[in-house]
Amino acid sequence: MPGSILIVDDVATNRIVLKAKLTGARYNTLQAASAAEALALAAAQRPGLILLDVTLPDMTGEGLIARLRADPRTRRIPIIAMTGRDTPELRVTLLQAGANEVLAKPFDELVLLARLRSLIRAHVGDEDSALREQTCRELGFAEAASDFVPLARIALIAPTPAEGLRWKSALAPLLTTNRILLTSYDQPCGDDPTRRAPDLFVIGADLAHRGDGLRLMSELRSHPETRHAAILIASHPDARETQASALDLGADDLLPAEMSTPLAAQEAALRIGAQLRRKRLSDQLRLSVDEGLRLALVDPLTGLHNRRYVNAHLSRMSDRARRTGHGYAVMLLDLDRFKSVNDTYGHGAGDEVLASIARHLRQSLRDLDLIGRIGGEEFLVALPDSSLVEGCRISERLRHEIAQSKITLPDGQMTQVTISIGLAFGGTRHDDPQHLIDEADAALLCAKGSGRNQVSLAQHTNAA
Repeated sequence: MPGSILIVDDVATNRIVLKAKLTGARYNTLQAASAAEALALAAAQRPGLILLDVTLPDMTGEGLIARLRADPRTRRIPIIAMTGRDTPELRVTLLQAGANEVLAKPFDELVLLARLRSLIRAHVGDEDSALREQTCRELGFAEAASDFVPLARIALIAPTPAEGLRWKSALAPLLTTNRILLTSYDQPCGDDPTRRAPDLFVIGADLAHRGDGLRLMSELRSHPETRHAAILIASHPDARETQASALDLGADDLLPAEMSTPLAAQEAALRIGAQLRRKRLSDQLRLSVDEGLRLALVDPLTGLHNRRYVNAHLSRMSDRARRTGHGYAVMLLDLDRFKSVNDTYGHGAGDEVLASIARHLRQSLRDLDLIGRIGGEEFLVALPDSSLVEGCRISERLRHEIAQSKITLPDGQMTQVTISIGLAFGGTRHDDPQHLIDEADAALLCAKGSGRNQVSLAQHTNAA
């Protein structure tokens, strides 16, 4: 069940306590008392995260993690390993097996919940990227992965130059295929503006002042050249509030501030390596998808997906909806009396109106929502994992915002347009996604016939 958390522990009391904590934080939970039960549940339900006690009666914790990572159905699910004996050796072993995090009992609830939010957020992004990759691959626009691994640039920003040197001395022997740079708060990317930005930053949580590292991370996330970089925050083990804040603000992982011991350095290198691999895959996918879409799957006027991509991606979205039980909404949006815009102002003005509507849709919707231009003045929006109530609310918001917006035409004149929207909801039925589009199209015709500038709900959806 996407978004749920699978609790794996052979002690019933531990499962009950964890379930109570997670339910209070508004998470759905599944429970398993053994490794065999955990493997079956994870493969069938596809949880959003697994909380796994490493002491199980039928399998070691590292063995179970390795089994989960070997199964294509579960290999991307985040895993937090729970242990009552938190030793450096065990942490390294579990991270090597594929755990995303190792937490010692009893838990610090603040850090646990922050780590859950961070890992689930990353998992949702990875799943959406995988879905887009599969769509492009089926259409023949995804290139095969290259065996070439470029030299990664790692920037270390420590509280003091001496501590930065200690970090570099500890990490360099373990990250030999990467270039490690010592940079600063003022020049986080180094002093050579001609070089590409670092792929990964390790930043001390507290630099010259308390919280400087978190502020720097927020700045890096806002700049185009560094927003896709991996960022790891180094902090002291007892700085629980700082760690939770770092994760909630977008840190990809946490590192110990003290990395001079061999095992601490090995743990840090494992975490850095995992984030570099994740970033490398994300970069490859982004480049592949961007190029494929630019060449064949994007409408050149608006920059939105064209009908070919929309049909293929809707098919994948429909398959996922049936598998997970989470439906999706489909909107068909059509500009009202668009011909009069072309007749009054010319076709150049009509193109600017279409491009303006496309920009508004991109700015107003989530990255994971599907937005396409499927006809002259007709657009399609699909909202995955959305309810009927959400679909109605978003449709009305878009209709109202566009009706209130003023569009500047190429000659400087201003105009306003309205849209009519047909809305259908489904995805869990065993039917073709084209049937859902047809329902939305019929609702759109109803909206047009009822006076335009309104949202109409598909008859089947309304009856449901």
